[in-house]
Amino acid sequence: MSVYIMDHPLIQHKLGIMRRKTTSTKEFRDLVSEVAMLICYEATRKLPLTEIEIETPIEKTTAREIEGKKLCIVPILRAGLHMADGILNLIPNAKVGHVGLYRNEKTLEPVEYFCKLPSDASEREIFIVDPMLATGGSAVAAVNLMKKRGVRKIHFLCLIAAPEGVERLTREHPDVDIFIGNLDERLNENGYIVPGLGDAGDRIYGTK
Repeated sequence: MSVYIMDHPLIQHKLGIMRRKTTSTKEFRDLVSEVAMLICYEATRKLPLTEIEIETPIEKTTAREIEGKKLCIVPILRAGLHMADGILNLIPNAKVGHVGLYRNEKTLEPVEYFCKLPSDASEREIFIVDPMLATGGSAVAAVNLMKKRGVRKIHFLCLIAAPEGVERLTREHPDVDIFIGNLDERLNENGYIVPGLGDAGDRIYGTK
């Protein structure tokens, strides 16, 4: 397991715009997709390649392509959907699954209400995406669902994270690689990331 915190100037620049409370819904939504695509670029750096013979307009040669091409993007509903859109711009042939979770207001723990994966998910490399890694509850629950369905190659991608969420995910699933746009300071008493960017789902869909 490894934790990768992005230091690319474009990612940091776009996250800075997203954090501003004056950023419009459309701009925020677009930036979620753009930053997700940039993080995915780094997250796929170690995908295995295989050599194939092709013919260019000039002559035959050997090229390299991603081995197997068995990738699957799994957004956590609802905020993860626009991250998936950005990643699909980069990997248009990837399959897409969905995980639906809501937080029990008494226990503050996530409860599953939906999970749909490709039939061959256990053979695929899975990229779970969610804008925020706060307490880590949703991320851990999503990984649990993947493993119950036989998935073993799992990565988690998020825009921003709190140390508490990273600690919980790495403790409960030490075999999952985590890719983070920025590691923020902490969680506040309400479980929000500080300084954060607010509720990502509400800002994406303009529901607050």
